[in-house]
Amino acid sequence: MTQLDAVQEDSAPAEELDQHAKLGRKRDHTRDPEILDAAIDVLSECGYDAMTMDMVATRAKAGKATLYRRWPSKAELVIEAVACMKQGMSSPESAPDTGTLRGDLVALIRPHSIEDNERKMQVMGGVVSMLSRDPQLADAVNEAITEPRARLNRFLIERAIERGEVRADVDIDTVAHISPSMVSYRTLVQRKPVDRAFLIGLIDGVVLPALGLPSGEPTA
Repeated sequence: MTQLDAVQEDSAPAEELDQHAKLGRKRDHTRDPEILDAAIDVLSECGYDAMTMDMVATRAKAGKATLYRRWPSKAELVIEAVACMKQGMSSPESAPDTGTLRGDLVALIRPHSIEDNERKMQVMGGVVSMLSRDPQLADAVNEAITEPRARLNRFLIERAIERGEVRADVDIDTVAHISPSMVSYRTLVQRKPVDRAFLIGLIDGVVLPALGLPSGEPTA
């Protein structure tokens, strides 16, 4: 039981859950991905406080009872939906290898990656008011939204160190978190778009200097 559940009113009535338990029906998880995706859509559009299980059921074209058999509360549904966002992400080993750290970082900036990031920021915006109240949700958001990019950045920096491009005494973890942190700040606080120009400026003006490297061509 999460802390969110303590303040959560959108939970299944006890008698409804008892009825489901008596049915003894085998749970069908084949629709779980669709329901979780629908939950993310509703969460990003409405935010956690305004989101309801009814909204998710309607978006997923599923019965409300189906949701409650699988997730007894909105909090549990949201935590699993956010956690599942990390599935299908590219592994560090599949990252581009251009021969330079800057080339690798720039090669990661693709239209689909920018669109995916926008959706993640919308989700983070939807749950930001709850993060301090529920450690489990905060962990799920961190692991699904912030850490994948930081993990990829660590891999690229470590590879640059191995080929002698970056000195070995740099603070890898801090530098790896620069871009995801700045993207979150720009989106959630400044409410400005994150586009290719911003990301390249971040690489050239902040990340590379922090590693003791000269910035490249801003237009590359």
